[in-house]
Amino acid sequence: MQSDAVTRSASDAVSAPAKVLVYGAYGHTGRFVVTELLRRGLLPVLSGRNGSALEVMAAELGLDARRADVTDAEAIDEAMRDVAAVVNCAGPFAHTTGPLLDAAHRRRIPYVDVAAEIEANEDTFTRIRERAGDEGEIVVPAMAFFGGLGDLLATAAMGDWADADAVHVAYGLSSWHPTPGTRAAGTVSRERRDGRHVTFRDGRLQYGEDESQDTTWPFPEPLGVRPVRSKFSMADIVTIPKHLRVRDVDCYMTVEAVAELSSAATPAPVPVDDDGRSEQTFVVDVVVRRGAEQRRASASGQDIYAITGPLAAEAVDRILSGRTRTTGVASAGAMFDPASFLDALHGELSWTIESRRLAEPPRSDRS
Repeated sequence: MQSDAVTRSASDAVSAPAKVLVYGAYGHTGRFVVTELLRRGLLPVLSGRNGSALEVMAAELGLDARRADVTDAEAIDEAMRDVAAVVNCAGPFAHTTGPLLDAAHRRRIPYVDVAAEIEANEDTFTRIRERAGDEGEIVVPAMAFFGGLGDLLATAAMGDWADADAVHVAYGLSSWHPTPGTRAAGTVSRERRDGRHVTFRDGRLQYGEDESQDTTWPFPEPLGVRPVRSKFSMADIVTIPKHLRVRDVDCYMTVEAVAELSSAATPAPVPVDDDGRSEQTFVVDVVVRRGAEQRRASASGQDIYAITGPLAAEAVDRILSGRTRTTGVASAGAMFDPASFLDALHGELSWTIESRRLAEPPRSDRS
């Protein structure tokens, strides 16, 4: 009898789903992450600062909830008790990343976040690379629509090239109804850079005057040529050059989306389907250029916040199952095989890749 009980206990332990702490689980993006973790057979543990929101969500989903404020190291450590990984969905990430990173380090568990803040992501790379004794640690920042998806596409497009002149990431959004979290994160980022504009030029982040301008971008059909705002820097200017040898990284955003993001009157996203997605559609078109050669990878889907759910959850699933390519702090394209990762999202995302030779290098890529 005792032997049988021990055997059953061991069997149950092996088959039990891995627990994943989702900090900021009750937020707009956090809910998508929780849903996608459940779909992958993982067990989310809900956490964050808002105790009442946690209780409601825990009752709704039948999940464990652990309230913790990032200013309370003991509470954060306790929240991470017996979990296999942590996903940080709570912005502004300038405030939450450091304490959660440190707690994950103490617990020796992987850390993933969905940060879009340029400075917060740069801080994460700096913090981990300067920290001693992090052998085997896994940290993946910006595992989201901004920063993660573009990096996966850029890595897939670059393929066997050792270096490139430029990576262009063009965002074709049908609309952009920002969440309160997006607005708060944007405010923090602007304050941190004292209103300066940030770009990645000549192999480094540079701060200066806003040189963005309206131009056009030839998105894949059926979107086609659309007006875009150039030098609309997003987290990709941090994640891509952290592992790809590239001189310049430029981002572009459809002007309609820029206008909606800039307007205080634009409402938050409203769900239109059972999955909670808004009607927003997107195309992310990444072009990598080297001399007269061009390689292109594009992805399309619905709702930039919703797609962050499978991006982050797939990352956690691959980390916990050992399907990674490195350790330490790394962006999506460095940590995972990009083509395999993108293929795994076939239910939520369509993507293509192509290469061709140009008649001459584009003007923007010339020295």
